[in-house]
Amino acid sequence: MAARRFFIENTHGAGERVVVANADAHKIRDVLRLRAGDTIEIVDSSGQIFDALLADVDGGVTVELRALIDARDAEPSLQIDVAQGIPKGQKMDFVVEKLSELGVASILPLASERAVVRDPGDGKVERWRRLAKTAAQQSGRRSILTVNEPIGFEDLLGRFGGYDVVLFPWEVASGDHNLRAELPAIVERARRVLVVVGPEGGFSHAEAGRARDAGARVISLGRRILRTETAALVLVAILQYLSE
Repeated sequence: MAARRFFIENTHGAGERVVVANADAHKIRDVLRLRAGDTIEIVDSSGQIFDALLADVDGGVTVELRALIDARDAEPSLQIDVAQGIPKGQKMDFVVEKLSELGVASILPLASERAVVRDPGDGKVERWRRLAKTAAQQSGRRSILTVNEPIGFEDLLGRFGGYDVVLFPWEVASGDHNLRAELPAIVERARRVLVVVGPEGGFSHAEAGRARDAGARVISLGRRILRTETAALVLVAILQYLSE
């Protein structure tokens, strides 16, 4: 049913009628070719999931919210945000889609010293938000990955204090720390974690030093150097495994 899950604004209750608009209405009517009497799932802003009946699909799409579904919460217990160095081309599309599937709470597109792309251009952020929503529908999430406006490295440092742990993977970091031994303890204590991933050019020594001074744990992900679009997925998957 995940492919028939749609998100609406505000909090609602069983018995209400709501309107599904824009791209979601197009998908229901013209892509899935659903008709009045068919059923879908609706998730409101509070994360409630409703079994919903299509009441009208001519023009707008009106649905009747029937019973609340007693569904298993697909949101992880550990809140993970990712600051992602903005890669070139369509790579960020892939990162946003996969982080959404993994249950990441938010992504902060990051412009840093060696970033190939500093300004993603008009329309890119909205595109990423659409991809995040589609991935949330597909993967059965109760919420949509938040895609923030791009920020600079200085602004990012100022946000470190809002997290229990900030993990800063860096290809030049010493491999002395055993992540296999350390990460379980980190996850056990933390409720909010920020993962900071560098751009295709990597982080400079100065940036890594400033991140460490601001409270980040500069870590190594092993002997192999991972691409920017791979690093966050690997670390997030590890954290999810340990927390769940």
